Amino acid sequence: MGSYVQGEDEVPVYESGVEIVQKLQEKWKSTPAPYPAMYSSVLGGIILEPAMMAVPIDDHMVHRGHGVFDTAMILDGHLYELDPHLDRFLRSAAKARIGTPFPRDTLRSILVQMTAASNCRRGSIRYWLSAGPGDFLLSSSGCSGPAFYAVVIPTDYTQCRHGVRAVTTSVPMKPPLFATTKNVNYLPNVLSIMDAEDRGAFASVWVDEEGYVAEGPMVNVAFVTAAGELVLPAFDKILTGCTAKRLLALAPRLVESGLLKGVTTRHIAAEDAKRSAEMAFVGSGLPVLPIVEWDGQPIGDGKVGKTMLALSDLLWEDMKSGPDRIAVPYK
Repeated sequence: MGSYVQGEDEVPVYESGVEIVQKLQEKWKSTPAPYPAMYSSVLGGIILEPAMMAVPIDDHMVHRGHGVFDTAMILDGHLYELDPHLDRFLRSAAKARIGTPFPRDTLRSILVQMTAASNCRRGSIRYWLSAGPGDFLLSSSGCSGPAFYAVVIPTDYTQCRHGVRAVTTSVPMKPPLFATTKNVNYLPNVLSIMDAEDRGAFASVWVDEEGYVAEGPMVNVAFVTAAGELVLPAFDKILTGCTAKRLLALAPRLVESGLLKGVTTRHIAAEDAKRSAEMAFVGSGLPVLPIVEWDGQPIGDGKVGKTMLALSDLLWEDMKSGPDRIAVPYK
């Protein structure tokens, strides 16, 4: 190892891979490994050593944002709704003009095997397709080929039953092409959640230029109207949430029981939405998080409503025992 002198500071120069590995391993010695497994098509295998979980700096996903991603939850040793998420993942890749190094069945098998190798029973997986490493130009024509990465993220999550505050963000929405593609360009999402946190709220809500409710920074939004109808904003300009779609499929059970009058998606004006009886964020890790206040105004009576809790129960039970679960083959 040498050094590079810059003023009074000596910057270490690592000349061999052995030195780099040693330095990285030293970093992780005193810190519990946050991620038990990663997959990289660049290396061609599953990585269990935290020091080696890395993405090449010249990958176009890193320096140009030319990448897409998706997720799936792990609950009680099962992957929930992996196939709908994987289908959306490949649709996003097609919109972003990113190929895949493997066919869909191979991608699916890799994700299941990685989860098994991690020994994680509760948490999530996240996975990416990128234009791949190659150079630092804008065009991806110099990339060696698309790359696939994935990681397991342990999380001891539980069903959300408390209420939170939301605010309308002033951060501009993504245009429809980018909003409907689950891509890695999440700066608007990051700024909108920071905006919410700065204002003492859990998360923000986007309202489009026509005054219609859009979505949250990483979730969909749902309303129960004063007339007892479940309404989710139309998906034409926002991301089609897999959990939101599953909610729409399960919610008619509450119509049958008399708790709801109907279930629909449509454009809903923010001013009308604020007069709803109940409101919630809907997303994979929640799955339904009631909102009791929006922009300082109570939703309904300002308390968690029974309908959103019933919808949450439907989704949670589906996650635990529904038909779209893959048993992970742990060793």
